[in-house]
Amino acid sequence: MLRFALSRLLLVVPTFVGITLIAFLFIRILPGDPVLLMAGERGVSPERHAELMAQFGFDKPMWRQYVDYIGQLLQGNFGHSFSTKRPVLEEFMARFPATLELALCAIVLATVLGVAAGILAAVKRGSWIDQATMGTALVGYSMPIFWWALLLIILFSTSLGWTPVSGRIALTHYFPSVTGFMLVDSLLSGRPGAFASAVHHLVLPTIVLATIPLAVIARQTRSAMLEVLGEVYMMTARSKGLSPSRVIGLHALRNALIPVVTTIGLQVSVLMGGAILTETIFSWPGIGKWMIDSISRRDYQVVQGGLLLIAAMVMLVNLTVDLLYGLVNPRVRHV
Repeated sequence: MLRFALSRLLLVVPTFVGITLIAFLFIRILPGDPVLLMAGERGVSPERHAELMAQFGFDKPMWRQYVDYIGQLLQGNFGHSFSTKRPVLEEFMARFPATLELALCAIVLATVLGVAAGILAAVKRGSWIDQATMGTALVGYSMPIFWWALLLIILFSTSLGWTPVSGRIALTHYFPSVTGFMLVDSLLSGRPGAFASAVHHLVLPTIVLATIPLAVIARQTRSAMLEVLGEVYMMTARSKGLSPSRVIGLHALRNALIPVVTTIGLQVSVLMGGAILTETIFSWPGIGKWMIDSISRRDYQVVQGGLLLIAAMVMLVNLTVDLLYGLVNPRVRHV
């Protein structure tokens, strides 16, 4: 197990280096001068422009800028935002709870509904229920997030007026942030209606962000369940007179969950990618919207640091899933 863990850890190093290189180069190939963008309509003199270029290190060769960037990262310094002058890590941590709250709600919804749909489709294999469930999952997987979000806004927010369009809570509810999670903070505030308002604001973004992971989990659960249901020990369990719920819930699902858990872990990257669009459409003050705004401002330090922190989080989750998978299934350690 130790050798398996070390092999997975060694794979993280080149991946992390590659991500730093991609993040560094990607933002610099975008058109636009960051100094001129910071100056705005006021403009800047050639002398001041050269001074700022030297101050931010943009006058150095590209390789030198990359070496300096890696040196800062090794010291735990992700730089400072050009626009707000605040440390990138500080801004990231201020917005991360909003994204984490949305992602957790989305993955819980996707897991509960996806596993249930996959089990139902496997048990009713070949029936109209199976075809309808998997057909719906395929549509959900193929649905563009921005289009799906706009449809839900038009229906539930504009036409029916059931849910708000943007934000995390109504402006009438103001209370100091304790945990950064609006659901928890609204409960701690004790203000009447605050928690309900936070839930109403969370419903549509959660549904939009959970749609694609839900479809993937449902299809993976059905595939894993069908494989397990065909095993000899399942026929043995039925021959012993066990109830169908016990055979499905205890014996089949227990063994089918191993690949499903791996799939759930891999959906973290999908959630992070989907959060960028979802947060932008719903004006959700998380790291996704923060990244989009930073790209438009050519805020190099924020984009680089944000991409790196998001990638590190995704790699950490995937590494944890790999290690858990190897712990549960010893055969994986020898692959």
